[in-house]
Amino acid sequence: MDGLDLSSFLQLWGNSSGDALWLAAATPLLLLMGLALDWVIGDMRWLFRFLPHPVVIIGKLIGFLDKKLNREGRGDINRTVRGAVVTVFVTLVAAGTGWGVHMLTRQHPSGWMIDVLLVAILVAQRSLAGRVADVGKALGRNDLLKARDNLRHLVSRDPDKLDRHGVGRSALESLAENFSDAVVAPAFWFLLLGLPGLFAYKAINTMDSMIGYKTDRYLSFGMTAARLDDAVNWIPARLSGLLFVIGAAFAPGGKPARALKVMIRDAGKHASPNAGWPEAAMAGAFDMALGGPRLYPGGAKTESVWIGDGKARLEAGDVRRGLALFVIGCGLLWLFIAPLAILSLAG
Repeated sequence: MDGLDLSSFLQLWGNSSGDALWLAAATPLLLLMGLALDWVIGDMRWLFRFLPHPVVIIGKLIGFLDKKLNREGRGDINRTVRGAVVTVFVTLVAAGTGWGVHMLTRQHPSGWMIDVLLVAILVAQRSLAGRVADVGKALGRNDLLKARDNLRHLVSRDPDKLDRHGVGRSALESLAENFSDAVVAPAFWFLLLGLPGLFAYKAINTMDSMIGYKTDRYLSFGMTAARLDDAVNWIPARLSGLLFVIGAAFAPGGKPARALKVMIRDAGKHASPNAGWPEAAMAGAFDMALGGPRLYPGGAKTESVWIGDGKARLEAGDVRRGLALFVIGCGLLWLFIAPLAILSLAG
């Protein structure tokens, strides 16, 4: 198509002549606007006092199917088959819903705004940064109880068993992992497949967080969901690590070469095939050690695995440095998407 200004470009949204090629060209621009909107308005708690959050709806569906199909007394093979069916069903429902919403928005010239809003709702740049910043501020005031309380919004492990250094490490581990899961991966799948890809990814990620545990109840039932989550996060996790490596060159005190070295060396030490990449990059960037033993509610404990070989006794200043790298990483993500958005206007 001929070069367009932004106004003319967006007016094509509701034009029935806009074909699949044009829609693919529009996606980077819509993604960039969605990421910018998320950074400006955050998690929009005011909106979800009146409307259910899409992830809450997905969670209720998963919880209903879990209750109905994952009953005690069933064998491992039975549970595995049922869990696989649930995983496929929820993923297809989410993707189909995304496709349906997109087709509805195309019926109105301003329908593109809904796509932008949904991107802003389903990524978590500002809200994630804000929650980690709250942990860092509490540590800076030497208010360990408040820091632990703020950490509960970020992790599933038991914060009450953590000292101040453990709280700092946990906050940065969550920040690094969620940079991939809550920012880069949703952006990646929206860029690749539009709203169907974004909705499907959020459904898969939510299933993993609800049923993808290696416990007696979910080891078999949640196996497919956990494996699928590993698969859809494989590329985004490694992209996240690379963004942190590049970002370390611009972060105060950051060491990009060290970040790259530690990422390559230690990413595989993590229990997850994906989470270790951004965590190791962050650890290396600031010569930290992340990880260590983790205690979860109910007494479950992970073995002591460390990523990075630097400072483990982290303080509020270390949390601030990690936040700076996160913000820079988000900015780099925008910069990588921006040329695609510009090409969509000029193409």
